[in-house]
Amino acid sequence: MPEWAQPVVPGDGAGGPRALVRGTAVPRPPWRGRAARHEGSNRLGCPEVSTTVEEDARMTTSARRATPREAAQAWESLFRTQVALMRRFAAEDVWGDLSVREYDVLFTLSGCEGRAARLRELGAQSLLSQPSLSRMVERLEHQGLVRRSPAPDDGRGVVVTLTEEGVRVQREIGRRHVDQIHRLVGGALDAEELATLRRLTDRLRERQATIR
Repeated sequence: MPEWAQPVVPGDGAGGPRALVRGTAVPRPPWRGRAARHEGSNRLGCPEVSTTVEEDARMTTSARRATPREAAQAWESLFRTQVALMRRFAAEDVWGDLSVREYDVLFTLSGCEGRAARLRELGAQSLLSQPSLSRMVERLEHQGLVRRSPAPDDGRGVVVTLTEEGVRVQREIGRRHVDQIHRLVGGALDAEELATLRRLTDRLRERQATIR
């Protein structure tokens, strides 16, 4: 599958894809606030909005359990929608010299405390293998966008920190990406529909921790 169709996960900037993989539930962002961030999609310990216990209770009271076919059809619709949007996002020249995946690393770091995270934490939020992620971070470091350093409490760990140049680039690309999102997503759904969509996708993601 070409990179634009790969589910990719969208700081103090904006916009970032988050993963949706056929048959797999991955916390997203895929996509996440201040004016320069995509609201509500903070990760790696950053706060985000979700439904309340009362809302969950109302949504589940007397609800009929979905059949396997209904669940599969809903997932297929969600997956195809994500691919269609990723095609549109990737086709437009907003990413500068970065790939979507490289931008997502900057976006993720921009939302973390101190704009830094362990490499393994970044890996947990990515569909990339650890070697591939390490090579990507190395490329970003050569461009002056991130800095690698040993983890203070673990000599084998690596901490990746967003540099000031990385912050600038992330914000610049992020603003363009948010314009895309506003046009393509906000142009298809109104405010109430978007709020419903967000509530449902938040709930779907959060429930994965309790479903066996």
